[in-house]
Amino acid sequence: MDPQDPWAEEIERRARAVWTEAAIEQLTEGKDLPILPSTAPVLLRALGLLHRDASMPPPQVRKFLQLNHMIRLLRPPLLELMGRFDHLHLVDAGCGLSYLTLALAWCFREVYRHPATLVGVERDPTRVEACRATTARAGLGSMLDFEAAAIGDFVPSEPVHAVLSLHACDTATDQAIALGVRHGAELIAVAPCCQAELARGWAKLAATVDGPLQPIWSTPHLRREAAATITDTMRTLLLRAAGYEVRVVEFVPSQHTPKNTLIRAMRRGGPDREARRAYEALCEATGGVGIGLAAAL
Repeated sequence: MDPQDPWAEEIERRARAVWTEAAIEQLTEGKDLPILPSTAPVLLRALGLLHRDASMPPPQVRKFLQLNHMIRLLRPPLLELMGRFDHLHLVDAGCGLSYLTLALAWCFREVYRHPATLVGVERDPTRVEACRATTARAGLGSMLDFEAAAIGDFVPSEPVHAVLSLHACDTATDQAIALGVRHGAELIAVAPCCQAELARGWAKLAATVDGPLQPIWSTPHLRREAAATITDTMRTLLLRAAGYEVRVVEFVPSQHTPKNTLIRAMRRGGPDREARRAYEALCEATGGVGIGLAAAL
């Protein structure tokens, strides 16, 4: 979209009237956020976070803060990559409605001012078309595209510097991790969602095996909660085994979403055999059930 499009000009005009310094201060609570309604009204309107009158109701405020927090957490490793590479290629695996992809594209253009291309991978063709329409509306089509494909089937057209995945369901997060490792991505950052693979394995154990973890295996709620934590621990160990330095941080405060873990990994060296042994020991200690990512790597 031409930045001088009348639609863009109108939302910018309304945003200037609504988002005064006092209004921004109240919205951000003094935090230094990279994306603001006063500086990115066209982007935020295209994403549906601003209404036609440039206001931002409470449900959209939560999504706005979550998105900004994710961008802030990614900023340090992205700055490192910008210092090492003249042009970055990023893949958002399981991009859904592409909030993160569009926000990052806007930041590369308006905040970082660094050349980058981004590809969103989403298996639902209808969503891909919706993402392309949003991208055009936001004026980011020159640096962002989408492909309708399963994460495991996606083949990048150029070397990948970073693979990101925000709330890809269940094993789709592992497919994103495997994609990053397979293509030598310098950065892999995933915020997992509904990790059910390990819980399914434990449910089978509950009916056939007697052990000290039987109370967890046989109680659905505890099984799901424990499996989510152990799954993320296993992912961390497998990334370390593949040569990545890994940090696990709170993605957003739990009042915004219960799915609030971010696994952020930077490639630093060769395989770490101790981390692989730690993964295998953890599998054995929790019933002998691992995750498919181990075989994929």
